[in-house]
Amino acid sequence: MAKTVIKGIEGLKAMKGKEVGVSDWHTVTQEEINTFAKATHDHQWIHIDPERCKRESPWGQTIAHGYYTISLAPYLLGQMLSVEGVQMGINYGINKLRFPTPLKVGRKVRARAELMEVEDIANGVQATLKMTFEAEGEEKPSCVAEVIYRYYG
Repeated sequence: MAKTVIKGIEGLKAMKGKEVGVSDWHTVTQEEINTFAKATHDHQWIHIDPERCKRESPWGQTIAHGYYTISLAPYLLGQMLSVEGVQMGINYGINKLRFPTPLKVGRKVRARAELMEVEDIANGVQATLKMTFEAEGEEKPSCVAEVIYRYYG
């Protein structure tokens, strides 16, 4: 899908209530999950032990950390959105975060985003986006989050 290019603060305000776009598919690999486990010190077996998961996990395989999934937000959002004419944009936080379905290793995941709110702040705006992370072959999303970015003009 083509990237949505937004021109400055006024362009962000004009996009309020609209879908920003859909990212490309990204394949979740065991190597990425192992690296994430090392970086976050979260070595729970459901993420890093494929053999044990085959025997004991209700999913029969390893699953991604929930925080791994949300950590893909800047990468996937960057594929669908570019805000030009601002000095900088920063990740400000998350209002709501849910993981309705585990993201299985080996699956492809993509995100779609809707610009829900744009509020004035000192020297810029605060934008709240609803991001839905879809896993290939799953009915429910792997993650749904209201992410907040601040853009300064």
